[in-house]
Order: sequence, then C-alpha cells, then structure tokens
Amino acid sequence: MANINTAGVDPTKMGVGRAIAVLTSGGDAQGMNAAVRATVRVGLYTGAKVFFVHEGYQGLVDGGDHIRPATWESVSMMLQLGGTVIGSARCKDFQTREGRLKAAFNLVKLGVTNLCVIGGDGSLTGANIFRTEWSDLLKDLISKGKITKEEAKTSSHLNIVGMVGSIDNDFCGTDMTIGTDSALHRIIEVVDSITTTAQSHQRAFILEVMGRHCGYLALVTALACGADWVFIPEMPPDDGWEDHLCRRLTETRKAGSRLNVIIVAEGAINKEGKPITCDQLKDLVTKRLGYDTRATTLGHVQRGGTPSAFDRVLGSRMGVEAVMALLEATPETPACVVSLSGNQAVRLPLMECVQVTKDAMNEGRFDDAVKLRGRYVWKYHTFFVIKINFNINVAILNVGAPCAGMNAAVRAAVRIGIIQGHNMLAVHDGFEGLAEEKPITWNTVGDWTGKGGSELGTKRVLPGKYMEEISLNIAKYNIHALVIIGGFEAFSGALEMVQGRGKYEELCIPMVIIPATVSNNVPGSDFSIGADTALNTITTTCDRIKQSAAGTKRRVFIIETMGGYCGYLATVAGLSAGADAAYIYEERFGIRDLERNVEHLVEKMKTTVKRGLILRNENCNSNYTTDFIFNLYSEEGKGVFDCRKNVLGHMQQGGTPTPFDRNFATKMGAKAVLWLTEKLKECYRHGRIFANTLDSACVLGMRKRGLVLQPLAELKEETDFEHRIPKNQWWLKLRPIMKILAKYQISLDTSEHALMEHVISKKPPVHMTLTK
Repeated sequence: MANINTAGVDPTKMGVGRAIAVLTSGGDAQGMNAAVRATVRVGLYTGAKVFFVHEGYQGLVDGGDHIRPATWESVSMMLQLGGTVIGSARCKDFQTREGRLKAAFNLVKLGVTNLCVIGGDGSLTGANIFRTEWSDLLKDLISKGKITKEEAKTSSHLNIVGMVGSIDNDFCGTDMTIGTDSALHRIIEVVDSITTTAQSHQRAFILEVMGRHCGYLALVTALACGADWVFIPEMPPDDGWEDHLCRRLTETRKAGSRLNVIIVAEGAINKEGKPITCDQLKDLVTKRLGYDTRATTLGHVQRGGTPSAFDRVLGSRMGVEAVMALLEATPETPACVVSLSGNQAVRLPLMECVQVTKDAMNEGRFDDAVKLRGRYVWKYHTFFVIKINFNINVAILNVGAPCAGMNAAVRAAVRIGIIQGHNMLAVHDGFEGLAEEKPITWNTVGDWTGKGGSELGTKRVLPGKYMEEISLNIAKYNIHALVIIGGFEAFSGALEMVQGRGKYEELCIPMVIIPATVSNNVPGSDFSIGADTALNTITTTCDRIKQSAAGTKRRVFIIETMGGYCGYLATVAGLSAGADAAYIYEERFGIRDLERNVEHLVEKMKTTVKRGLILRNENCNSNYTTDFIFNLYSEEGKGVFDCRKNVLGHMQQGGTPTPFDRNFATKMGAKAVLWLTEKLKECYRHGRIFANTLDSACVLGMRKRGLVLQPLAELKEETDFEHRIPKNQWWLKLRPIMKILAKYQISLDTSEHALMEHVISKKPPVHMTLTK
C-alpha cells in the first residue's frame, strides 16, 4: 500500500489546492464503485477537490453537468452496487483531436490536473494519448482564445493514473483486475446450478464464458467446477483434439460420472486461428458419442450483480493507491497503472502494460502470451499435467474446524498425487484418524471442488497423546509423506510431530501444512483457504443489514464475527461492507475509544447517511463484550439512534466455497504434492525415506507476491501461541484505510511504498521458494 505520510508531509494537506477527476470507461465491472468511492473519499481526506465525470470520456468531452463535484455523502451506499454508478460509455468523440480539445478545455476551467481512469486497455490508452497531447492542446486553446496563459500555466501538466476495471482479467502486469472475482461468482453460481440438472439427465453441457482474447475466466471456471475440458485462446489445442476430447468424455462416463462439462472461452481458437464455438462442440459430442448435449452462452449475466468482497477490497485498495500516485506525480512521472502483484499493490507504466497486453496475442505469439498473462497460467498445467511414476504412499488429513475449500484442496492433492504415481491415503477425523487409513481414488474426489465443509471429517484434537499410535500406524501403512490441511491446530499438531521425531523415527517423513480456516490465523500465509467464503458471507449479511438500517433511518447495527483472537474477518469485512468501526484484539481499545465512536455516529446522523455498522471480533476484549457494546451504544445514542445486534455464528463456516477459495485450494493442493514429490526424492536414502531437516516440515502459504514454503521451526518464532495468531499480520495495514473511508481524521502512514516497476523486465514470480 501507499506510504501516505511521506517525508513528514501531513497527509490531510497533500491535496490542498489540487483537483482530481475520476471516470469509469469501457465495459462496466463489479467493484468499480468501490474504486470510485475510495478515490473520492481519500481525495477529500487529503484536502483535494474531487469531481465525478459521468458517462466516461463522453462526459469529459461534453462537460457541463457531466462533471460534478463529489462529496463524502455522494458515494455512500455504493459499495454493494454492481456496474458503475457514475456511468460508462463508448466515446467516438474522444478518439478525435477535436473531442480531446473540448475535454482539455473542460478540465482546465475546473482546475483539474489529475485524472483517475477506471477501465480496460482501450480506456487507458485513450488516457495516455490525452496526456501526451496535453501541452499542444493547451497551446491550441490559448490560440483560440478559450483559455488564458495564466490558466494554461496553472494546468501546465496532466497527471494520469489508471485502475484496470475489467471482468476479463486480460491486462498484463496485474494478477487480478477489478470485477474478475465477481464475474467468477456469477459464472460458478450458474455452473453449479447446471450440473444438478445435467446429473439428473446424464447430459453433457458446453458453456461459453466471456473474456475476449483472455482465457482466465474459462480456465478458472473449469478448475472450480471440475470440468472435463477447457478451451482458451492462449493455448489452441493440438491437432487431433477432437479424438482426444471424445476419448476423455467417454472415460469419464465409464468411471461412473453422470455428466460432462466443457468450458469454452469466447475467444477460443484452433492452431489455424479459426474459432472453436459451443455449437461446433455440441455437434461433435452429439454426432460422435450420441450424448444428450446442451450448449449455454452465459453472456452479460457475468457483468452483473453485487461485487464480491474481494473486488470491494481490491477496488478500495487500488483507489487509495491511485490518489497517492496522482499526488506524488511530477511532470516527469509517466502515466501509471496501479495493480495487484500477489497480495501487494504496485505501480506500472501504463503504456508498457497496454503494449505488452496487445502485442503477443495480436501477433499469434501464444507462448509469449502465456508468460505475460501472469500467475494464472500455472493452472493450465494443473489441468493438463503429465503423469510420472514415483511409487509413494501419501496420507491426507483435515485438522481443526471445517471450512469451505478443504475438499477442493483434498481433491487437487489426491489427483495430482495419483498423476505423479503415488498411492493416496485418506485419513478421516484428523490426527485421531491416523490410527486407520483408507485408500482414496481419483473418482472418490470427483465432485468435491464445490462442496463445503470437510468430506474427510475433521477434529481439533492434537496428536500429542496419540503419538505412539500414530508412529506405529505410519509404519504399518508405510506412509512416506503427510499433507495436513487445516487451521491453527494443523500448525500446532505438525509442530508436535516434528518435535516427536527424536523419539519416534517413523515421524521423520516430509510434511506440508496447507492453511485452511475461516479465521486466517495460520502463521506463514497471508490467506487461508475458507477465509474468502466466510468474508463473503459476512459481507452479504452486512449488505442486507445496512439496507434495513437505511430504510428505518437512525439505526446502528453491532455485528459479532468469528476469528478467535484474529481480527482479519472483522477488519476486512468492515472494509468491504463500509463499516464505521471494527473492534479487534490486535488493536487494543478502551472506553474512550468507544466513546469517540459513539460521538462519530452521532455526528454522522446529522448528515444524509443516517445509519451505522459496527463489527466486533468475538475475542477482541473479554470485558467489552458484544452485549456491553450494544448496551453502551444504546444508552449513549438514546434520542439520536437506536441499536440492534447480530451474532453471525457458524453460518460463517458453512456454504459452498467461493471461486477464490476453490482455486486457491486447488493451487495449494497441487503445489503441496508437487513439493512433496521433490522433497521425497531428496530424502530417499538406501531404500527408505528419512527426513529430519528443518525444511522437511513446512507451511505452504501466500506471502505478498507468491507462494512460499516456510519451515515450521522458523514460523514457531513468529507465533503468539497463547492467542493463536501470527505476531505480524499484513492486513493490519488496511485498518487505517477502513477508518479514513469511514471519515475518521487519523494519520495514514504505512511502511510499504508502491514504487514504479516494469512489466517487460519483470521476472516471472517464483511460486515454489523456500525461505531461509
């Protein structure tokens, strides 16, 4: 995130005397409103004037009422809305110099020299042309007598910052564009519904999804629903693919499946560059195999609906970064795009990204396109991975509380393990179940990706008192490696097993822990499987509660979330739902803080926004309980607002996994087994496996820009075992942003600064590194 308090500058004075205009252009995408909201509120926080440009570039050209001042209240209730509230339009006028001249005139007259553009590559290209021509446009306006030399001097240069809003995720340089995750939500909802009817009638379904020349939506959908085949533009199928496809569908049916699913990207092509269409595939499957086949084109339903929690947080983070990039820019600074690399905000040269995005696909350089697309391409190789023979017994178990996505991780680990030639063993009911293992097959896990909870069963029991029985059964079943999927208990239990290696030699086998818990409190990873699903559940509930509060007016809701002592859910849900405060254990608070929050809400009720939302982590404070806070707010707000409370409880652990959790789990399960395979080769000595080094028992986690494996022994030093949380947690840096967006006058100062980087020279991220 941006370092707002730089060089001793008061962040609330950075924008004084400056003006920012924000517009959305091109195709709409869910999450654009979150980006607009953050841009407006952070811009106002810095002291700048902020303007809406309605109807995209057309509004910039037309001026007048299309460019209006933005206020704090004008962006209220935008977070949960899909599309773009300020409108978007394809604008031919702006493509002409005359149109851009009118746009320049409108901005100069308002004193706007900072433009934030939210859109796709076409919209951002237009913005860069506008900036490049700016000096000449000013000269023309002076010569025509439309502006004075003083006005031209005041507006001597135009700063441009872009945010990529596109459901296609087709922009090089960013891992996720605003709207992509929400589009996946819409697609998966449809696919899950279609699979039930397909199973009933033993049908084959062919689904076409959007994406233009990018296969991201198609590929992630295929992995998230367990499709039989996927066609994407970046990887045209080899000659003879028709035979291969039919053979695959036949094998799936023979294995007992009652349906087949094929996912097609709208831009899918063969080696000759000819389109591969739904109708073409339907005819192929019907004529060759005789299957009852249906084709469905999802269309614009993918653009609609409420933005996901991920897109709201992404839009908010990018909006903050965009404002900082604008206010820090100089005449020499190139126009930039703020984007996401792993879990980190970065700034990239706008035109470098645009050029790289277009060239490879336009020129048919598919291998280069694959490399430039970013991190998602590994998934294609997960989908079509080559089988090798390495005969090993790998046991998989779930530990701790159940969460959505556990089954997807098990499925990926089992199938990649079988492809690698391993024998996969299922351990039921956590560490206790290590007393009895059962083989688990390819078909057993076939439809597990979309299932919530834990099909293997899970318990919180640690292995300490069962260590002797566990070691005996590891020897009995000849287990060579362990995949442990779970929360803090999985981490603690694995540590106990590592510590037991000195006494029980059977425990000297490679182990990998995959974090899976709604609490997101496992050391070694920024994200845990299941947290995104819980976050969306909380956010959806908060949306409905806010709607109720908006209808009744002058009402404040206090919501209790899960998480143990970890405040991740409360904080990030607060950011995605637009909460006024979120109480967590990691940020201590007292009666004076509670009093200030009540006063803040009293002042808020004097505005047009007459509602409040307060989140409280379940273990944030043993004395300031949910009931205490509810009673305090009720008493102190008497006559101004009334209060209601909700304890969300175990609904946060339930439900089907979100697309993010399905695919994160798939990636983690696959990577874990691939790492174990390599580690087993290292540990194979004299006909047996023996692993007792620190790096033979690791947590696989997401850290900033990629997946890393970290030894348990190292992570032990980074852990607060009493409160079951890591000592350092990245998301705490989001809290000042949440407070500023709720209109608290605080200083926003974070330690990480998003510097300008380059796409072309950027090395591919290392997904499998071992930190030393």
